[in-house]
Order: sequence, then structure tokens, then C-alpha cells
Amino acid sequence: MTSNLTKLGLGTAQFGLDQPPGGRGRPREAEAREILSIAGRSGLSVLEVGRGSATADTHLRGAMPQPNPFRITLTAIRPDRGPDAVEAELRAQMLRLGVERVDSIVAPSATDLFSPLGPKLWERLKALKDQGLCRRVGVPVYASDDPVGVARRFKPDLVQAPASLLDQRLLLDGSLTTIAEMGVEVHLRSIFLNGALFLPPDRAPSHLKAAAGRISRARRLIAEGRSDPLQAALGFALTRPEASAVLVGVTSAAEMSAVVAAAMSPPPDLDWDEMAIDDPETLAWVAA
Repeated sequence: MTSNLTKLGLGTAQFGLDQPPGGRGRPREAEAREILSIAGRSGLSVLEVGRGSATADTHLRGAMPQPNPFRITLTAIRPDRGPDAVEAELRAQMLRLGVERVDSIVAPSATDLFSPLGPKLWERLKALKDQGLCRRVGVPVYASDDPVGVARRFKPDLVQAPASLLDQRLLLDGSLTTIAEMGVEVHLRSIFLNGALFLPPDRAPSHLKAAAGRISRARRLIAEGRSDPLQAALGFALTRPEASAVLVGVTSAAEMSAVVAAAMSPPPDLDWDEMAIDDPETLAWVAA
């Protein structure tokens, strides 16, 4: 087991537990069980449980290895109905998952914290931490949120932030370094660029056309470095000193195995700076 694998985290949003069985008729819960089994055996640390239906939570509970090897992260609902509703839903989700406490609870967005009920939401999350329901409270941020300002204002224990080969904004401007130096855990997300690096140029969506040249260049540099997009994306993220965890999403056990194998490989020796892009429309898509 390598330190890279312990730094790797897994999101459940793509498991499809709300959907009917896959094309070959395999139950989604069986696929999720195998994904989680591979992740647990490989030493992945963080499990970010996506917001889904009660049925999805129940299926996830049935798929979870026992004893649970993961640090679970939950996301609160939006504060529109008040902090009591937020707390009630978090407790209900934990009951469905069969856990008495989790590692982290994150707000739905930085924007929600600045809404009229945002401060009450944040105070309630901190109260749940004080009660022992979680060890950390956090905030997901985008480049447009002024992440350093958000961290200084709310003093979270962790932030989730997009960063990838193509979207290096929060790394190049020093935001994530500053946040990490404040003692805040940084969890990188969107490292697979919404699949932008994996798509052949002729299959790229129309809104990526402006950056097609930069994406093609990145693919060429990766190939010339005798690597592949998966290994390069993971190598870039896992070697960032700012990051305490790197969150990925998979849809199958085969993808989970491929991610583990790529993460165990030595990071490729590539010129990361040459791969960054600055087209706003493309970055909005790859950071989603």
C-alpha cells in the first residue's frame, strides 16, 4: 500500500444506486459492494457519500464493508427550511447508513453560507461537531467564491476545491497553499475534468471547442511522457502538497481497479504548467 492510496478518497455520487440495474442486469448494489471492497482493501481513506434518495442510502449501507474502513463525509441540505430541517436530514441519513457519527459534514456550497439562513446553518453544523456527530465541518468552494476569504470568514476544518491538470487556478494563484497553511484540510475534487481529457477531439462537446487545442496539447504531452490521461490526472493531484485528500468518482469495479492501479504507479514526469488552460467556459465545465 502506498501513501498515495491513503490520500485517495472516493465519492459515491456516480454509483447509480437510484437507477435500475446496468446493461448486463447486474444489481447496482452488487457493483457498489465490489467498488467499496476494492477501495477498502486498497487503503482509500475518505468516502464522500453523495446526496441521494433514502433507497440509495439503504443500498449503500448494504454495500459497505464491515467494519467500515472509511472516513465518511456527508453534505448538508440547503438551509432554506432552517437549521432544524438540516439537522433532521443529516441524522436521518446517518440512521439510513447505519452510522452513529461521521468524519465530516460539509455545507452544500459557499454561496449557501452567505444566504439569509447561511449563518444559522453554519452554527448548527458547528454545534453538531461539538456534540460529537462529526469530527470536522467543511465548505466546498469554487474559484469564483474567493476561497481564501471563505476560509478566513468561516474557519472550516476542511475545504473541497476543484483542481486538475486543466484547471490549476487555485494552485497557481496560491489560494490552496494559503488555506492549507491556515491549518485547513484541502480535499481536491473534479480531478478527472468531467472527462475532458478522456474524450477524443471529435467527440468533445461544443462548449469545449475554444480549448480544444490546449486539451489536445495536454493529451500529446501525456502520450510523449509515456503516460495516459488517468495516470497523469491522478499523478498531478496526488502529488500536490496542498492536498490532504483527492476525491474521485467511478461507476464500476473495473474503473475502481484502474484508478487504484494508476494511483500506485509512479507519477509521470510531465510539465504540468504546460497543460493549464484559461478559457472561462471550459473551466466552468471541468470544475463542475
